[in-house]
Amino acid sequence: MGDFDLNSFVQTVCIWAIPVLFAITVHEAAHGYVARHFGDDTASRLGRISLNPLRHIDPIGTVALPLFLLALGGFLFGWAKPVPVNFGKLRNPKRDMLWVAAAGPVSNFVMAIGWALLMKIALGLEGFGLQEPMFLMGQAGVSINLTLMVLNLLPLPPLDGGRILVSLLPMRQAMWVSRIEPYGFFILIALLATNTLSTIMAPLMRIAAMPIMFILH
Repeated sequence: MGDFDLNSFVQTVCIWAIPVLFAITVHEAAHGYVARHFGDDTASRLGRISLNPLRHIDPIGTVALPLFLLALGGFLFGWAKPVPVNFGKLRNPKRDMLWVAAAGPVSNFVMAIGWALLMKIALGLEGFGLQEPMFLMGQAGVSINLTLMVLNLLPLPPLDGGRILVSLLPMRQAMWVSRIEPYGFFILIALLATNTLSTIMAPLMRIAAMPIMFILH
């Protein structure tokens, strides 16, 4: 096992488990809720507008891969089961697609603010036994939510940013971009494997973290 420290790994998993589950659950439920608001009840009928993590967990993307990456101590990456959205049922499919797609990243930003406030509270609890776990969990919550927000806003279908781009572009260009979707996941994996993804995301993460730094100041 080399330098692998099992106790440290278990402690890390305990700190990260709740923030990760909240991040993916609220993200996916937000997509379904906004889709229902604009006319598509697909996710609602399938019980996916729910804060029950079991309805959104993907065994590989939500559990196995994040645990593996945590063990390596590298870039945390993963996914949940996508909430089904029938864009054809939206009242104005091309326009409303933007709001449905943006709902997930927006929910992650709101959660990042919430976790930052927990960190702020923990900083004021000097001498309290749970101060350090509270701070570390808040830190994990900020990290995973900002990561998911920035990652999902990349303009690559089927990420949320890709759908936002399709919504904003004129129809001809939108159709061209939408043709990338079947290959988007493989492009993302290639970017991750070559470390290009973290290079792209690093400056965007610094920008996204500015409101958090203001809260913690």
